[in-house]
Amino acid sequence: MTDILIEDGRTLLGEDTGQSSVSISQGCISAVGASQGRSAFSLDAGGLLVLPGIVDLHGDAFERQMMPRPHVDFPIDIALIDSDRQAIANGITTVFHATTWSWEPGLRCGDNAQKLLEAIEALRPKLAADTRFHLRHETYNLDAEEQIGEWLADGRIDLFAFNDHTENTVTLLNKPNKRGSMVERTGLSDEAFDRLLESILSRADAVPASIARLAAIARGAGVRMLSHDDNSPEMRKTFRELGVTIAEFPVNEATAREAAAGGDAIVCGAPNVVRGGSHIGWTRASDMIANGLCSVLASDYYYPAPLLAAFRLAADGVLPLARAWDLISAAPAQATGLADRGRLAEGQRADILLVDDREPLRPRIVAVIVAGRLVHLTEAERLTTSHAPQHQALSAE
Repeated sequence: MTDILIEDGRTLLGEDTGQSSVSISQGCISAVGASQGRSAFSLDAGGLLVLPGIVDLHGDAFERQMMPRPHVDFPIDIALIDSDRQAIANGITTVFHATTWSWEPGLRCGDNAQKLLEAIEALRPKLAADTRFHLRHETYNLDAEEQIGEWLADGRIDLFAFNDHTENTVTLLNKPNKRGSMVERTGLSDEAFDRLLESILSRADAVPASIARLAAIARGAGVRMLSHDDNSPEMRKTFRELGVTIAEFPVNEATAREAAAGGDAIVCGAPNVVRGGSHIGWTRASDMIANGLCSVLASDYYYPAPLLAAFRLAADGVLPLARAWDLISAAPAQATGLADRGRLAEGQRADILLVDDREPLRPRIVAVIVAGRLVHLTEAERLTTSHAPQHQALSAE
């Protein structure tokens, strides 16, 4: 693997940024500080910020590459490769594709979840970002329990979330402007969808026991768990008792306070920060952050959002940039059990960004390094090679 020296950037070290060089060897950071001499490659980071790569524990924007319009689908491998390019270009070096397995047919059906899992496993060595599988289990999808239990036990799921959109589905079906798009996504007629939903709701009493069984399997397999859209402190407590330590998008402040009191990671959407509020009228993420009720930001449905959100928080005076950056790098790494990334320190995995921050609120990714590999560069003149023999300078994994 090629050694790289990043020279003279404004490097994020702890709570501050300082002029420094970063040496990379064998996929890890080998030194931070004064230049340690020449490497096979050198990157001139003059005038740029040098930051840890973004860890995105919940992103489902890949669905738009799979199905850009209703009933217009593309092969999953093409969708994944395109999503990988988008993630990398926006500084996301570790990406958890949040894949919903619902009781609905269509885009979020079981067949698609299985195909996506298999595609990630097959393509992982070819993708630039460290690509992982985050399964969002719709808890009323009782027929999926056995298969999901096997995937958990076999270590094929990297993050496991409990979702329940069933009640929300019932509410939205009574709104004509929402009903059409929801039913269209499934490919069913109105009547067929209503019959399916009635059947699903009839099994509600079996849902809590199914959740408990799957949580036990996940705990045994060491898989981190999330609960999605917790709507009350009691709901958060119940999930915590099952070992679910990540509260993903709590819908109100009382629930978030319960999560914080219990030491849980609290995930909010980075698009909420960038846009100045929730697109569905829920709590403003920047207010939650200011009140200590959000520890992680995720891209949710928009890959550019984490990068933009960190700089927005700093510009608005909500947090210093170093602490804002923790929300999209060190904190999600910790929440997902990835202790080898999220900080620029000796021995850490070399997931590193070079960012041009001269234009307010419009940070621009100049270079991306993932596990010591330069995978994205927009200014080729910043790259130089040493006088080492050609075979050494060009060596790779």
